[in-house]
Formats: sequence, structure tokens, C-alpha cells
Amino acid sequence: MTFKLHVHDVSYPCEGILFDKDGTLLEFLHLWGPWAETMLRQLEEALTERGATFTVDRGDVLGTKHDGAGKIIGYDPQGPFVIATVDESNGLLAGQLYAAGIPWNESITMIRKFSSVAMREVRQNKLAEPMTGLLPFLQQCRDASIPMAVVTSDSTAAAETHLDWMGIRSFFTSIVGSDRVTLGKPDQESVMLACKELHIRPDRAIVIGDSNGDMQMGRSAGASCVIGFCPQDQATDHLHDADVIIRAYEELGLFPNEN
Repeated sequence: MTFKLHVHDVSYPCEGILFDKDGTLLEFLHLWGPWAETMLRQLEEALTERGATFTVDRGDVLGTKHDGAGKIIGYDPQGPFVIATVDESNGLLAGQLYAAGIPWNESITMIRKFSSVAMREVRQNKLAEPMTGLLPFLQQCRDASIPMAVVTSDSTAAAETHLDWMGIRSFFTSIVGSDRVTLGKPDQESVMLACKELHIRPDRAIVIGDSNGDMQMGRSAGASCVIGFCPQDQATDHLHDADVIIRAYEELGLFPNEN
């Protein structure tokens, strides 16, 4: 039996669904907010020791928004905090140390040490929480025998770990991290690999993500539909390449294809 995915009274062919991870499957700030706070704190301390400061405002280093106490309460949906790989973020942060006069090899080594500290805290706290309404939708897909994959800018191993923390790893047949492809988002390579492993055609796949890079990735692969996921408290103007935007998983429904 084949299915169609209904979104806002429109139906799209659906033989498989590909999800972004952070901000789509899990609550982004819960997991990564503490990581960024730890990274920025360590970086600022290192700069202060050398009589230097950030070359830009604190929030512009990664694209984060802070309250008066320095806690991250939001982010630029088109910024590196959301979109960049770990290696890209490390390079960006190391640039702050290099600008302060620290040789590049020392700068990147320091940032990698900072990242080890921050990631150790992430692993200890395990603050990965599924998005509201996600679990019933995943179960609906499983009941309909719709294969599912995760395509992420994170590493495959990290993605596997975060899915395990949320208890949803078993829902996904394929996990495609940035380490499994040559070109990351918005290139189509991740979608093509995931579809190959799901044994489906890309033009019968649904792509769901929270960044426009996800939308561009799905479009370049010829996906049946690219769905922008954007919770109620966020603006949607960055998802300009989405076919449709949803605020909650309850807006999606699977129905048998009667044709």
C-alpha cells in the first residue's frame, strides 16, 4: 500500500520521510544552548587573559541571543549556531583567538579542548528532548510502514547518541551525518544517500527541517515536498524555499493512496 502525506489540505506522494535532527526532532536550545554558553565562556576567558575581546558582539560570534545573565534564549535561524558543522563552528571560534594574536595552530587546538569540555557536559546532562507531538507522528509512520531517515549536519555518531537519549533511534532506518557525505547541506547528496538506503525514489520522499538549507537540500534532490518546521514562537521568513510550513506535527497526516 502506498500513502500520501496530507499537509494543510494538500496531499503529497510519500514513500519515505527524511528529518533534520536539531530543531526538527529535538528541542534545539535544550541540547545545544549549554554547549554554546560553555564554549563562549571559555573563549572569553582565554581572550581576557590576553587582554583581548571578541571582534564582534558576543551574540554575533555564533548567532545567539542572550539575556542579561548571559544565558542563551534564542538564535539566528540562518546563523552558524544552527547550521554549521562542529568543525565549521570550531574554525569560526578559533578565528577569534587568531584575531587576538594567537597562532592558528594554537588557536584551533585550544578550541578543540574547549569543545571537549563542552561536549562532556552535553553527554553528562543528556538534555535531548523530542519536539512536542513528534512521537505520535513517528508511530503513525511506523504503523503505515513508512521508512524514515535522519539527515543532519551533526556527525552520524552524535546523531545516533541523541536519538538514543530520546528513545527514538529504532524509528529510523538510515542516519546520514556530515561525515558520510562529501558535500553537506544544502547539497542534495545527503538526501540521495538516505533515499538509497530507504530504497525509495527521491521524488517520493518528504523532507522536514527547520532551516532553509534543509529546504534547498530537498528541492535540489527533487523531493515530493519540503516542509519547514517552525514552532509557534518563531518567525518563518527564513524558510522561503519551503513548499509548506508547519507549526506542529499534529498538522501532518498519513492516508492511503486511493489511486
